Amino acid sequence: MLVTMQPDQADFLLQSVYLPGLNSEHRLTQKVIEAIPLDKGDYSPDDISQSALDLAWHIVATEMRFLEAVAKGAFEFTPRPMPDTIQNSADLVQWYTENFEPRVHALTELSNEQLAKIVDFRGMFQLPAVEFLGFVIKHSVHHRGQLSMYLRPMGAKVPSIYGESYDAKLARIAAQA
Repeated sequence: MLVTMQPDQADFLLQSVYLPGLNSEHRLTQKVIEAIPLDKGDYSPDDISQSALDLAWHIVATEMRFLEAVAKGAFEFTPRPMPDTIQNSADLVQWYTENFEPRVHALTELSNEQLAKIVDFRGMFQLPAVEFLGFVIKHSVHHRGQLSMYLRPMGAKVPSIYGESYDAKLARIAAQA
């Protein structure tokens, strides 16, 4: 099914829905990645799961791919291996921080017509470019949930995400005592 959108609707979605959502979710994703102990990036709950660092890379690399696709009006599917400079969660958070803002800023430079342009995703979806921002937010939330489940078994604290986590509650109570 082909979804059409008026240019002014695309601008409304970008400015009122997707940019605030991207920025909010980015901050939460950073918190979860920061919670990965520096020496536990290779942790995996079982043999078929990605390591914590690989899963975190999947989240941030996919975000970059989708942000670029919206800005360029087309997807590029060349593999994106994790750079050798990323050795732990702190390196990944730094990379994520440095690469997120310029790509989000590029979205604000697009015309309404560019945002409404139909973009193909592997022949499976043909949507207005701006709609892929909603898709990538959901993707990041999904995988961030998986990653947050890795934290306690690897000895880390789960940060507050959409409300106070158990670990944050204990820290708050301890600070009040």
